[in-house]
Amino acid sequence: MKFVDEAVIKVEAGDGGNGCVSFRREKYVPRGGPNGGDGGDGGHVFMVADTNLNTLVDYRFTKFYKAERGQNGMSSDCTGARGADITLRVPVGTRITDMGTGEIIGDLRKEGETICVARGGIHGFGNTHFKSATNQAPRQKTDGTPGERRQLKLEMLLVSDVGLCGLPNAGKSTFVRTVSAAKPKVADYPFTTLIPSLGVVKTTYGRSFVIEDIPGLIEGAAEGAGLGHRFLKHLERCRVLVHLVDLKPVDGSDPIRNAQVIESELRQYAHELYEKPRWLVGNKSDLCQEGEADELIAAIAAAMEVKPEKTFVISALDRTGVDKLIFELQDLVDEMKKSESLQQETPKAEEFVWTEPQEYNSKVETDDSDDDFADDDGPQFIYRK
Repeated sequence: MKFVDEAVIKVEAGDGGNGCVSFRREKYVPRGGPNGGDGGDGGHVFMVADTNLNTLVDYRFTKFYKAERGQNGMSSDCTGARGADITLRVPVGTRITDMGTGEIIGDLRKEGETICVARGGIHGFGNTHFKSATNQAPRQKTDGTPGERRQLKLEMLLVSDVGLCGLPNAGKSTFVRTVSAAKPKVADYPFTTLIPSLGVVKTTYGRSFVIEDIPGLIEGAAEGAGLGHRFLKHLERCRVLVHLVDLKPVDGSDPIRNAQVIESELRQYAHELYEKPRWLVGNKSDLCQEGEADELIAAIAAAMEVKPEKTFVISALDRTGVDKLIFELQDLVDEMKKSESLQQETPKAEEFVWTEPQEYNSKVETDDSDDDFADDDGPQFIYRK
């Protein structure tokens, strides 16, 4: 299935049904009185997180979703049926942004977490509501209010424990293939990884963590060079970052300079991402002379503005130092999960507070016709120009 992590859609909640103007017309029942029923409320539009989904590709083809309109009121004090809601399923980790205001209105991080993204219109009142001692034959009713209409941007951010970052050809994909069952593409040219991928690292029985491999970053990634801004966002949900550095670049570049480039891009993209726990890992130690790899990783760590919490030297190709790294990562992830569980749980997404659209001007409609039977005309709205 094609990996799609962004989509723009339009959602429209159902309009409220109109009230009805009707009077009882029964033989031998004089002055029967009004019996027009209320309309039904419009349906809402919900979004729910589903772990069975891993892409937003469906929303690239179908871009408009509309809930059912509430039914108009009917005679004999019959209330119109409420419009049916619609529920859109999205992957866990989806962030929802209102394109009109730029506000992030939802962040679905857990299975089954639900948010209402468009509220249905409120029903109109039938003429029964307007009867009184001085108005025994009311011909007034109200129309239902229109449902909310929004244009939404959906962004899927991968949820993982450990995120790998580094320049192209640093060995990130080889490392993921070594420690997990994931099989990202590996080749002897840069940018072999085109989409982010996840792998599950199993250390001991019952213990595992999720590792994330994103495409290689280049200088200027925070501004969008090489689509870096689209890949960096996937690191926002990681608990810890592993900065993988090629100790022996094939192009002869300076590994210290390469590490500083990635550090600079993290700082420019987001301060929160820059402050995440970060480990520095030097890869391809099998190409180094004895003792050279340790000297290089120490020099890289000393040159970095934010000192890494830990440094490691590995060879993803022959697994040198890999086991020690993943077991220490497992201990860190377990400790962070335990700390998070003791804190207050992430609050669930809240529904919007209903506000009538500004362009809607509510009105009371008077029926002056001679037809006293049920009024089944369609919705009538007044819009300000």
